Amino acid sequence: MAFNRITCDPASMNGQPCIRNLRLTVRRVLEVVATYPDRAELHREFPELEDEDIRQALEYASAVLDGKVVGT
Repeated sequence: MAFNRITCDPASMNGQPCIRNLRLTVRRVLEVVATYPDRAELHREFPELEDEDIRQALEYASAVLDGKVVGT
């Protein structure tokens, strides 16, 4: 599974996975998708965010969480 739009740089955003070296973390993308279910509105608020960025952020999060048990 290749995530060519997900970047991790220890010198940027505390090494958190980001979208294309932007100061936009995968976590923030997940929050934005939840906050703006209307993609047109999402793109107005975050014009730098492309559909493929969103797809890879969701897939990356799924891969990272695979097999982990989250406590309640």
